[in-house]
Amino acid sequence: MRIAVDAMGTDTRPIADVAGGVMAANEFGDTIVLVGDKTTIEDELKKHDVSAGNVEILHAPKDIAMDEKPADVLKSKGWSSIHVALDAVKTGHADAFVTMGNTGAVHAIATLKTLRRIPGVKRPVLSALFPIMDHRMIFLDVGANTDVKPEWVTQFAMMGSIYAQRVLDYPQPRIALLSNGAENTKGNLLIREASDILTRSKLNFVGNVEPVQLMGSVADVIVMDGFVGNIVLKMFEATTHYVATLIRQEIRGDVISLLGGALARPAFNRIRRRVDTSVIGGAPLLGVNGVVIIGHGQNSATGIKNAIKQARTAVQENVIGAIRSGISQESPSTGVSQNAIDAT
Repeated sequence: MRIAVDAMGTDTRPIADVAGGVMAANEFGDTIVLVGDKTTIEDELKKHDVSAGNVEILHAPKDIAMDEKPADVLKSKGWSSIHVALDAVKTGHADAFVTMGNTGAVHAIATLKTLRRIPGVKRPVLSALFPIMDHRMIFLDVGANTDVKPEWVTQFAMMGSIYAQRVLDYPQPRIALLSNGAENTKGNLLIREASDILTRSKLNFVGNVEPVQLMGSVADVIVMDGFVGNIVLKMFEATTHYVATLIRQEIRGDVISLLGGALARPAFNRIRRRVDTSVIGGAPLLGVNGVVIIGHGQNSATGIKNAIKQARTAVQENVIGAIRSGISQESPSTGVSQNAIDAT
């Protein structure tokens, strides 16, 4: 297998990107294609053992900063690491693409310029994976589509279900709609109509969930529109940071708390490991003609290695083929594949 890795993606580029790629090459035995400025990557590779010979470089003279707008990079940066890597997947030079770079740019370039949408997919969808109570949950959409239609939401559910089954190893993923109440009468018109379609589909739809229920692992796939999803994603990250800051402040408040904090340090370390997103590494962009895993710019080398692991599993389990099959069997009367689970 050949996995293209954006060597210019993280905030510390190319340090963590190259280290994670080398770790994956050594652990998994696949060929890792590091995409970015050749000289920069070569200098960084000198710090690592690449004697196995399964690390390659694909030169891309430009890179995309986190604050650059997708519309701008589509026109001006055709030779960026993201463009070149996605082209490699399109042409078959690579089986999948992993990046910690600009999410909006990846989505735009993959959808509009390189991989394109799987036929029948209304809108590709961005996802996020969270380890909640030691249970991995996939949230989608988390920002790609702010204004959506009910049939799009149900397609999100179908694609998320296929990914959860094939990559996260859930035999029959539970799907839930995020709403302001668990009752099927709650929610806006979008939620009510999407709920009706999902109820009539053969997907394992368990109903609506409120935000307070998200921490209880009540479902495996949580679907919503991209506007709400992006707020949920950022609120989740902000809350985690806020709680950690409060704990540190209170522990430093007096001598007894400092002593108690020192004694509780092993427990705090275990909690940190349980919520560490680098254990997952990234999440898929679903609905395009290729495996694309996108992670956070602050990811470590371990996070990148784990994102690569996700990518190779998605390729092995033929996630793209399963989505094509599910979409091709889509029912005009419901807007979602009646055989979506069978198609997986």
